[in-house]
Amino acid sequence: MRSQLRKIGNSRGVIIPAVLLETCELGDEVDLRLEGKTLVIEALKIPRIGWFNGYQAETDDDILAALPVDDSNGDWQW
Repeated sequence: MRSQLRKIGNSRGVIIPAVLLETCELGDEVDLRLEGKTLVIEALKIPRIGWFNGYQAETDDDILAALPVDDSNGDWQW
C-alpha cells in the first residue's frame, strides 16, 4: 500500500488506515526502530500484561506445609 509523508510541524507523519491499525493491533503507543534503512512500526509490548488475570488464591496449595519442622534449637551441621 502506498502512502505519502505529510508535514506535521518540523516533522513528517504517515496516516495509517484503520484496517491496518486493527489488523496489527496498534494502540496509542507504538515501538519504532530501524532495521537497516527500514522503519519498523510495531505494537508496544508491555511485559507480563495480563499475567495475573484469573488468579485465584483459594486454589493455591500450601507448599510449605510439606516441609519437616525443625524442633531442635541447636546449630546446624553442614
